[in-house]
Amino acid sequence: MSIGILALVTMTIWIIQINEFNKPEEKQDNRKTIVLTSCGCLLTTVLTVHLFQNFIA
Repeated sequence: MSIGILALVTMTIWIIQINEFNKPEEKQDNRKTIVLTSCGCLLTTVLTVHLFQNFIA
């Protein structure tokens, strides 16, 4: 159940990130972009590791 919630949070972060990238360059917030990308990559990695652990077990 918690992995499902984590997946939803991860998708939400990436959707917010895509919307930030779609803004004109002068309106983009660089700090927000860095934080969202870092969090999205970290959570995606966690989901991927969990997926491969389920395949092995």
